[in-house]
This record gives sequence, structure tokens and C-alpha cells, in this order.
Amino acid sequence: MNINGTLVAQAIVFALLVLFTMKFVWPPITTALDERARKIADGLAAADKARSELSVANKRVETELATSRNESALRLAEAERRAHSLIEDAKSKATEEGAKIIAAAKVEAEQQTVKAREILREQVAALAVKGAEQILRKEVNAGVHADLLGRLKTEL
Repeated sequence: MNINGTLVAQAIVFALLVLFTMKFVWPPITTALDERARKIADGLAAADKARSELSVANKRVETELATSRNESALRLAEAERRAHSLIEDAKSKATEEGAKIIAAAKVEAEQQTVKAREILREQVAALAVKGAEQILRKEVNAGVHADLLGRLKTEL
């Protein structure tokens, strides 16, 4: 065997292998690699888009949270103002009601005082008549002396 013939034969086989590989093996491999590169690029683009959308969504969530915090703080402040207002109204109503009750009690006490004085005057007048009766040792007619007894009541 001749080494030159072997080299030429190996070169021809190698050339055929290169042609076969370029014609049948290489296109599907490059297609698969291109498809894979396209999928990776699409995935990275989708990830970037999702990252930017997430950033926008996070900003929107933060603004909504800030808005809801402000609204809740305002509502809480309004509720506290209402509570203080209701408490003050209740206090003023209770004060007014207490003043009315005290005034009514004073009026009632005054009426009872006047009534007690009238009863006391009548009792004193009756005692005076009895005392005068015993002093005079005779009966005093209350009907006859009504005018005198009325003046006596007013003086007492």
C-alpha cells in the first residue's frame, strides 16, 4: 500500500464526509441552534418585559398603598373628630339635663317650702285659737272670727 494513495483516499473520504455533513447534518443542527437562540432571546425579552411590568405594577401598588393609607388616616381623623363631637354633645346635653333637674328640684323644694309654711301657719293659727280658748275659757267660733284668723295667718 502506498502512503500517497492512502492519503488521497482519506482526503476523498474526508471531503465526502464534509459534503455529507454540510448537506444533511449541518442544516438541522444550525436550525435547532437558531431556534434555540430565538427561544432564549424571546425568553429574555419576555423576562425584561415582565421585569418592567413588575416594576410598573410595584410602583402602582405603592401609590395605591400610599393613597389607601392617606384615606384611612383621614377617615380615622374624621372618626376621632366625630367621637369628640359626640362626646362634647353628650356632655352638653347632660349638663343641660342636670341643670333642668336641679331647677325642677329647686322649684319643687320651693313649692314644698311654701306648702309647709301654709300648713305650719294653719297649725299655729289652730294652736293660737286653742290657746285663746283656754285663756278665755270659752269657745271661740272659727266661722265668726275668720277674718281675724286670716290676718293672723298672714302675719305669721
